Amino acid sequence: MKTFEIDIKGLKRVLPIVKVAEDLKIASFDILGDTELVTYLAPLLAEKLPEIDYIVTAEAKGIPLIHELSKVLNMDKYIVARKSIKPYMQNPLVKKVTSITTQKEQTLCLDGTDAALLNGKSVAIIDDVISTGESMCALEELLEETGANVLAKAALLAEGSAAERTDIIFLEKLPLF
Repeated sequence: MKTFEIDIKGLKRVLPIVKVAEDLKIASFDILGDTELVTYLAPLLAEKLPEIDYIVTAEAKGIPLIHELSKVLNMDKYIVARKSIKPYMQNPLVKKVTSITTQKEQTLCLDGTDAALLNGKSVAIIDDVISTGESMCALEELLEETGANVLAKAALLAEGSAAERTDIIFLEKLPLF
């Protein structure tokens, strides 16, 4: 199996290179279960964020990161947009998105209670990797519907051409293959 070694601010990982489309391979970066990586990088990402009221991510890989970020930033709560409407949700807001890793349409759902909480608040959207930016864009549109003010879009890694963007915050570049 081909691999790619990445050094993110002094922390090294060897990532498997996987085919996600006929003409596209990515270095698969999975933070789920990697406690060392999340606890090491969360403070470094937090340093780059503006002052905000809440951090928001889409289910699922961003969850451990925003959990740790919320601790670093002394926040009592973070918000997760779920991938489906849950029975407990009250008046959920919904957006559709297609990301590079799933290659199919997904749904992002924000509980109406969270949406009301975000109204008029400053937020940062957080993810593990930004590639095409489609997921982040859908989440930003969802947050705009709540009346939130998105001050930052951030990730641990920017993949491919996303690394050239000036509207995102990230710690390291990740190539496409």
